[in-house]
Amino acid sequence: MAVSVTASPAERRGSRSHVLFLILSGLLWGTGGLTGTELGRVTGLSALAVAAYRLLAGGGLIVVFRCAAGRRWPAGPGSRAAWTRVAVTGLLAAAFQGCYFSAVSLTSVSLATLVTIGAAPVIVQVVERIRGRGRRGAARTTVLALCGLGLLVGLPSGGFGYSAVLASAGLATLAAAGFATVTVIGASPVPGLDDLTVTGFGFTLGGLVLLPFAALSGLAFRPGPTAIALLIALGTGPTAVAYTLYFRGLRGAPPGTAALLALLEPLTATVLAALLLGDRLSVPGMAGAVLLLAAVVQTALLAAPRPAVTPSTGRPRRRSWRRTSPRPSGSSPRLRRSAERR
Repeated sequence: MAVSVTASPAERRGSRSHVLFLILSGLLWGTGGLTGTELGRVTGLSALAVAAYRLLAGGGLIVVFRCAAGRRWPAGPGSRAAWTRVAVTGLLAAAFQGCYFSAVSLTSVSLATLVTIGAAPVIVQVVERIRGRGRRGAARTTVLALCGLGLLVGLPSGGFGYSAVLASAGLATLAAAGFATVTVIGASPVPGLDDLTVTGFGFTLGGLVLLPFAALSGLAFRPGPTAIALLIALGTGPTAVAYTLYFRGLRGAPPGTAALLALLEPLTATVLAALLLGDRLSVPGMAGAVLLLAAVVQTALLAAPRPAVTPSTGRPRRRSWRRTSPRPSGSSPRLRRSAERR
C-alpha cells in the first residue's frame, strides 16, 4: 500500500527554526577558538584555565540575566529531575572541556580536534541506530563530513611518540563521548526546565569543577580592559548564546543532525583565521572545506520535517461521476415500470 504525505505549515516552520538554531550555534562556536586563543595570549593563562573561565563566564552571565529578569527557578515535584539534568550537563561540560584540552597538551590542536569533533557525530549515530532512530542517508553524510574534516584539519606533525598520540586520542575520544552524551540527553527535555536554566547553572557548575585542575597551571591574570572584554566575548557568543541555541534546537531536531551541524565550528574557525589572521588554506584544506560544507548542507536538507502520512491506494484515483445522493423515490424509470406491472 502506498502512502500520500502532507505536512502542516506549522510543522515545517518549527523544524526549520530548530535547524536554524543548530546552524547558528555551530557558527558561534567557530568564533570561540580565536577568542579563547587571544584571551590566553593576553592573560598568559593555560588552555584549561581559559576553558574554566569560559564556562564560569557563560554560565554566570545567564544566571545574572535570569535573576535580573525575575525568572523562577525549577521548584515543585519535578524539580529533582530538573536539577539532576543540570548537574549532569555541568559535569559532562567539564569532562568535555578538560579531556579536550588535555589531549591538546599531549600532542596538537589538529589531532585533538580531528578526533573529538570527528568522533562525536559517529558516537551519536551509533546510539541512534541502537535505539532504532537512525535517519536515512545519515551514514553517508557522516562519512562525507569526516573526509572533509580530515582534509581541513590535517594530520599532526611534530614527531610525537606513540604513547603520547595514543593517550591524546583516548582523551579526545572521551571528550567526544561527553559532547555526544550532552547531545543525546539534550534531545529529551525535562518538563519545566528551560534551556537558559540548563546552560546557566550547568556551565557554572562545570566551571567550578574545572577550577581545581586549572589551578595547577595558574589562574591569576591582570584584569585589564582587553582581558575583561575578551572574557565577556568568549562567555557570551560561543558559550552562553551558542549552547542555549544548541539545546533549543535539540528540542525539534534529531541528535544525529545536531552533531553533524556542529561540524560548522572548525569550518567557521578556518574561514575566520584566513580572513582575520591571514592564514593560507592549502589545496587539500580547501577541498576539505568544500566537502564539509556539502555535508552540512545535506544534513540541513535531510532534517526537513517528515510530513504526516495518510494511507492511499497507490494508484491514481478515478473521479466518480456517479451521483452520490440518493434519488428521490420513484424517480427511476425502471422503478416506475416495475410499479406499473405490479
